[in-house]
Amino acid sequence: MKLSRRNILLASGVGALAKIGAAIRPARAQQPAPAPNRRGFVPVTTVNGRSLPYAMKDGVKEFHLVAEEIEHEFAPGCKAKCWGYNGSTPGPTIEAVEGDRVRLLVTNKLPEPTTVHWHGILLPSGMDGIGGLSQPDIQPGETYAYEFTLRQHGTHMYHPHADEMTQMAVGMMGMFVIHPKDGEAEPIDRDFAILLHNWALHPGTYRPDPSIMTEFDLWTFNSKVFPAIEPLVVKAGQRVRIRLGNLSMWNHPIHLHGHQFHVTGSDGGRWPRTLWRPEVTEVVGVGQTRDIEFVAVPGDWAFHCHMSHHTMNAMGHGIPNTLRVDQSAVEAKIRALLPGYMAMGENGMSVHQAHTDAGHMPGPENTLPMMTGKGPFGRLEMGGMFTVVKVREDVAADYRDPGWYRNPAGTVARRVGSAGKTQPEMKMDMPMDHSGHMDHGS
Repeated sequence: MKLSRRNILLASGVGALAKIGAAIRPARAQQPAPAPNRRGFVPVTTVNGRSLPYAMKDGVKEFHLVAEEIEHEFAPGCKAKCWGYNGSTPGPTIEAVEGDRVRLLVTNKLPEPTTVHWHGILLPSGMDGIGGLSQPDIQPGETYAYEFTLRQHGTHMYHPHADEMTQMAVGMMGMFVIHPKDGEAEPIDRDFAILLHNWALHPGTYRPDPSIMTEFDLWTFNSKVFPAIEPLVVKAGQRVRIRLGNLSMWNHPIHLHGHQFHVTGSDGGRWPRTLWRPEVTEVVGVGQTRDIEFVAVPGDWAFHCHMSHHTMNAMGHGIPNTLRVDQSAVEAKIRALLPGYMAMGENGMSVHQAHTDAGHMPGPENTLPMMTGKGPFGRLEMGGMFTVVKVREDVAADYRDPGWYRNPAGTVARRVGSAGKTQPEMKMDMPMDHSGHMDHGS
């Protein structure tokens, strides 16, 4: 039988696509936000990533990118052979200042030619990185130099423009942030960068499939899926900017809970205030960047793509609809041939995570559950493009994960009835700790 997502799902039971995945692990400490430097900007925090160092040579900022094959982990239990830069996908974020002269060395350690296109950046035609049009391809083993003066500011990206379908599909991309030379008119306290992408990593495989155009399996923030995406940790009252770039094959309506943000910029830089617009969801189109800004209020706030299948892992396609279908008879027949088989989907997919967490119906190796993660009140049933903005009155100097938010008394939704009966008011304000027990604290 041909290995396909449809056949795997039919063989193992609808919804039992993947083996049990790890629960949320504490994120590593994030790079603390330095104080604004003399040129008036706060360096970017790349979620699950880093910025690329540079060396000053005769007044030029010299960066070095190495295009190479890497082993990348999307989340614990799922790794793949990808292509990236300097050991990661996405590659490290390039940061510079409007007016800087930059030299970007690119060494090709791939098995095929490549180039780098500086997406949205104003530069001489011969530095634009289009193989065959603006330059010869960079052959395996060669190093090319791109050099130009930055004449703008804003949120930009970089990616290949040689065998683009393959090279981008397997992870070759990164962010390029240019800070304004005169500083920010309205200072930023925390500045994050997130690159949106999609992957066709079929169940049981270890290398992304570049031939897929619509039916992807994994949806990522900076090449990670929930629960491996770091939370965005900020202090209450801070002004936060999140820079979003989209080099996937889909548009993404990015939604932030608990805030009404302003869309303030793009590839064209930070817009004049008269162009800012309030939103709670912003569609970031393919090939676009968008900056959103808000003043943080305390809480744990979901931040995710609002296409529901983009917040799931190991997506299957073309699966029979079993909603409200009694499968008990066919389940018994299949179990005679496949001991342990469990039918799912009659009453929705809420049982999927419960079964995978318990180790039932393991799926193909190297494949994540569709829904995973545990929060303070139980299963989160999320994946893909999902993380949490964690806002606290006090945060550690290194912005480490502070754990779950302790809701003030009387501010948590509670059960007031059951089966048509009204129940006495109950206190439900104390969250559970990570083991699932009630955390009463002090």
